[in-house]
Amino acid sequence: MYNFGMNQAAATARDLRQQALADAKRSHILNAATSVFIEFGLEAVSMREIAKRAGYTAGAIYSYFANKEEIYGALLAESLERLNAFVSEAERAISLNEDTGSSNDFLVLQKSVLAFYQFYRDNPRDLDLGFYLFQGLKPRGLTNEWDSQLNARLRDAMRPQEIALSKLGFSKNEIDTEVTAIFAHIVGVLLLNHTGRIRMFGKSADELIKHYLDNLALRIPKMTKQK
Repeated sequence: MYNFGMNQAAATARDLRQQALADAKRSHILNAATSVFIEFGLEAVSMREIAKRAGYTAGAIYSYFANKEEIYGALLAESLERLNAFVSEAERAISLNEDTGSSNDFLVLQKSVLAFYQFYRDNPRDLDLGFYLFQGLKPRGLTNEWDSQLNARLRDAMRPQEIALSKLGFSKNEIDTEVTAIFAHIVGVLLLNHTGRIRMFGKSADELIKHYLDNLALRIPKMTKQK
């Protein structure tokens, strides 16, 4: 009985070590793939090139990923998880605020928009990845299923905006319009900043986002009624 327990514990420890090693190898492959995608783009990259960059044989990485699109999808999924965690953290920080009412609802809206923007501003590789900036804007090579799942996770990061807008008195149609406009504005500012084209306007990215939020406050039904 004692030996059985010892053997079971040893087997569990061995399984944990093997899983940790597998996770480390998977992470290493993803890191190598990121640099290759940035350098060559998704379409031009082969599994052999990714394996070479990771220091493995092509056969070795097939035990972790079926193809390069699966690697790309895994990278983007992990990026979106970090985005959602960042936005959620900003939302949790607001919940500690003692204010209530429409002013606090606007603060939630403001902070969730800023968190979404700041995540991509401060993580340019995630911007490239999240908006398919490797050799063009089109999400080439991803299946419809992958694309739908990833878009759903991206939309999750905007859910706090939708909820705040609803509490502020916007209708369903207005919420859809505002969230789309917020997303388009953030992406536009990020691209201008990312490419350096923003310098031609003499404005900073942060300044433009703040300007947009200030103008959004003027369109809020509940806050307008209170004036």
